[in-house]
Amino acid sequence: MTADVEVAWSALGGDPALLSRVTAVQRPGALPARLPVRQLARACVGACALAAAELAARRAGLAEVPAVRVDDGAVATAFHSERQLLVDGRAPVAFAPLSRFWRTADGWVRTHANYPQHRARLLGALGLPADASAQDTAARLAERPALEVEEAVYGAGGLAVALRGPKEWAATGQADEVAARPLVERERPDAAHARVLPPLDPGAAPLLPAAGLRVLDLTRVLAGPVATRTLALLGADVLRLDAPWLPELPDQHADTGFGKRSATLDLGTDRAAFEELLASADVVVTGYRPGALDRFGLCPQALIERRPGLVVAQVSAWGAYGPWGARRGFDSLVQVATGIAVTEGSADAPGVLPAQALDHGTGYLLAAAVLRALTERSYDGGGRSVRLALARTAHWLTDGIRPTAATGAPYEGPDAWLAETDGPLGRLRHAVAPVAFAGGPEGWAAPPVPWGSSPARWR
Repeated sequence: MTADVEVAWSALGGDPALLSRVTAVQRPGALPARLPVRQLARACVGACALAAAELAARRAGLAEVPAVRVDDGAVATAFHSERQLLVDGRAPVAFAPLSRFWRTADGWVRTHANYPQHRARLLGALGLPADASAQDTAARLAERPALEVEEAVYGAGGLAVALRGPKEWAATGQADEVAARPLVERERPDAAHARVLPPLDPGAAPLLPAAGLRVLDLTRVLAGPVATRTLALLGADVLRLDAPWLPELPDQHADTGFGKRSATLDLGTDRAAFEELLASADVVVTGYRPGALDRFGLCPQALIERRPGLVVAQVSAWGAYGPWGARRGFDSLVQVATGIAVTEGSADAPGVLPAQALDHGTGYLLAAAVLRALTERSYDGGGRSVRLALARTAHWLTDGIRPTAATGAPYEGPDAWLAETDGPLGRLRHAVAPVAFAGGPEGWAAPPVPWGSSPARWR
C-alpha cells in the first residue's frame, strides 16, 4: 500500500483498516512524466479495486475483504486503453485535425473539435467557413490573443482553452473553487430504504460485487465511460443511453463499451421510457456539462426523489461550481488550463501527460465512489450522491502528491496486459482490466456492441 492510495481511500470514506489488503507491484518507467502520474494512476485503480473487494465481501458474507493487487504495468496499459485498441488490426483514430495546440498572437490555445458539432462551433466563432482547413484555422488564430479566443469559442458553445502556467491558473476564481472542494464530493440526500441486493455465493467464480445491479450510463468521453466500463466488469447490467442525434466516435465507443449495452433515447419525447428504466435502476451515472440534464429532471435530488435509495454519480471537467461551472471540457483542455501543459513542457512549447490520466484516473475514482456508496447503502438503505471533476483530480496531481521513485522490475511495454476478443465490432485487441482482487473477474462478460444497437430496457 502506498500513501497515495490512502489519500484516495480516505476521500472515498473508506475504513483505513482495509488498506492493509492492498499490495502494489511497482514498475519504474510506467507513465513517465515530470508530474507523479504513475502514483496517481496506481492510487485511483487501487482504491477502486479495494472498493470492489469491500462490496464483494459485504454481499458474500466473507470474514475478510479479498486481497487487492495493483500492478503498475496493468495500470499504465489501461490508462492508454484508447491508444492500445486495434479493430481487426486497424489502429484507432485519435484527435481530429482541429483538436490541437495553436499559436496565437500572444501565446497558445488548445482546441477540441473531435465531434462535428464542436468543430462547427469552433469555426463559427472564428468566422471561418465549415470547410476551413487547419491552415486557415492556424492563420486566423495567429491574429488573436489566446484569452480572446477562449472566450469567443466558449461563447459559441465550442471548446478552446488558453495556455496558463500554474501561477496563472492559481490566480483564477475557478482554481480557488476547485481547491476548496474535496477530491470526492459525497452526500446522502435521502434516508429512504433501497431494495436489498441478494447475497452473493461466496464460492462463486468469479465473485462479482456488482452482480444484479442496474446502472444507467449517461456519459460521454472519457472518465464516465471508464467508470461504467469498470462497473460492467464487476457484474453490473450497464445500459448506456445516448441521444439519437449524438453518435459516439466509433473507436472510443469500442474501447469503453466492454460489458455494456448501448441504446438511444430522446429524453425530450421518450420520458416515459426513461422513467420506466429509472424505476428499477440502482445507479445513474452522468457525464454531461453541469446543468445540461437538469431540464429533464435529472439532477441528483430530482432523481432520488423519484427513485428513493438511488446512487447518483456525476463527473464534469471543471466542477459544478465557480465561474467555469457551466463550461464544457475534456482532459486535454484541463491540462492546458491548470498549468499541467506548461509543467510537462514550457510556456513556449507546451507538453502533455503521457496518457489522458485525468480522464482515466477520475473514471476509476468515480467507479470506486459508486461501489463505496453501494456498500454504505447496504447498511442504511439511503441514497447517495457522489461528484468528481477532472480539474479537482488535476489539483491532486499537481499539488497533492509527493513524487517518489519506483522500485522493482521496469515497465517494458504493454504486451503482457493486452488481450484479444471477438465480437460484433470485429476482432479487438484491448487492454485488460487493471482492477483486480482475489477471486474477482479477470475480464468482461461480453464484448462491446454497435452504438445504439440495444433496446432501451433492462435484461
